[in-house]
Amino acid sequence: MRVLVLCGDYWHPASVVKDGLAPLRDDFQFEFVESMADWTPEKMDQFPVVILSKSNNISSTDKEQWTTNEAQQAFDSYVRNGGGLLSIHSGTAGYKNASVFRPLLGGAFSHHPQQCPVTVEAKGQYPITQEFVSFTITDEHYFIELDDPDAHLFLTSSSQHGTQPAGWARIHGNGRVCVLTPGHNLDVWLHHGFQTLVRNSLMWCAGKL
Repeated sequence: MRVLVLCGDYWHPASVVKDGLAPLRDDFQFEFVESMADWTPEKMDQFPVVILSKSNNISSTDKEQWTTNEAQQAFDSYVRNGGGLLSIHSGTAGYKNASVFRPLLGGAFSHHPQQCPVTVEAKGQYPITQEFVSFTITDEHYFIELDDPDAHLFLTSSSQHGTQPAGWARIHGNGRVCVLTPGHNLDVWLHHGFQTLVRNSLMWCAGKL
């Protein structure tokens, strides 16, 4: 399966995402875009699933927000017309005031404390958590404002600071949106439990799970 990956921002190097997805290359063909200046809606339409692991910066060196109304509408149209969108970690950050993109995700990042041990656990049973085993690892514990009451919350994250939504899925028109909030550090991405979540999320977003 071909997957377009939008990654790299001021706080999150693209190398973490690239190296974190490397073990999945037997099943997925990833194409990476590190600057939203190189992104076009037409390019996105060539892929059944898009991964967004980029906060609201054009690139790692350009902190200007990429979420023009036109760009937000393009993402909304892509999913509404049958595309799959998987937002991972920083793909929820900087979008609190994005009038179209935040509702598309179903919520947005609020803040995080200093990195600490975070326990990631399944909430109930859902296709994305099949074969997933909970784990604890040092990470940024993302605090989330989850807006969509109809989103299916399948994952939570807990630390000394409390418990937060860590993974949810929603249907948007003819397409699918999935959000995973862990993933600041490479060792999180490479953890077997997280690899399972990413693989299953991609398959679910493509309508194959």
